[in-house]
Amino acid sequence: MGGRVAGKKAFITGAAQGLGAAIARALADEGAMVALADINFAGARKTADDINAAAGGQIAFAYELDVTEEGQWVAALDAANTAMGGVSALVNNAGIAGDKGGIEELDFARFKRIMSVNVDSVFLGAKYAIKYLAQNQPGSIVNISSIAGLIASWNTPAYNASKAAVWLLSKNIALYCAKKGLDVRSNSIHPTFIDTPILDPLRQAFGKAEVEAKLARQVPLGRIGEPNDIAMAALYLISDESRFVTGAELKVDGGISAM
Repeated sequence: MGGRVAGKKAFITGAAQGLGAAIARALADEGAMVALADINFAGARKTADDINAAAGGQIAFAYELDVTEEGQWVAALDAANTAMGGVSALVNNAGIAGDKGGIEELDFARFKRIMSVNVDSVFLGAKYAIKYLAQNQPGSIVNISSIAGLIASWNTPAYNASKAAVWLLSKNIALYCAKKGLDVRSNSIHPTFIDTPILDPLRQAFGKAEVEAKLARQVPLGRIGEPNDIAMAALYLISDESRFVTGAELKVDGGISAM
């Protein structure tokens, strides 16, 4: 099979829906095998089945994974490595929002939960995936951060802190792999508002049209992003087109960070 990532074997978290599913489809369309991991196993399996049906063969596999659980990471990566005959790319996409007000109002348990899902997952993913990527060089790690990891808001202390941590951890991983002499890159992607289920609580509270119009007014390009906007960025970073790109942050934010 031809394509920009022909022969690549990617492990993607949070792949049941939203950005993870879009990234999995984009990679599969361009020739990669994909392992879709999610705590929502039924959703991951449905997306994998859809990819396989479109491809006319078995190129997608589904795994249940709570990204905060170390043992589940070990098991899922091992299973994916066996099924695909290797792992050459890791996409740490799983993440949550859910701040409730400013720092005085935010419950400590919620803060720790957001940090665990958004940051521990990247640590665990890289910790246990690097050995597989080293066996399938050139390798690539793509961590989905956020423009909120670079630009703060007053009412999202946990989300800001967690996504900033993903940004710097991505650079640390890049330098670590380079120091080890590995042809394994690590980069972060920083989206702005994207049309995914992460916006659903706002849509339910204030109405879909009103929320999307308000968010779009904050973006210089005048719209919220589509999942495929992020999928194309991930495709580039996993492809050999980005062989000399590591420790970088790719802002896919409609120009917000330019203001």
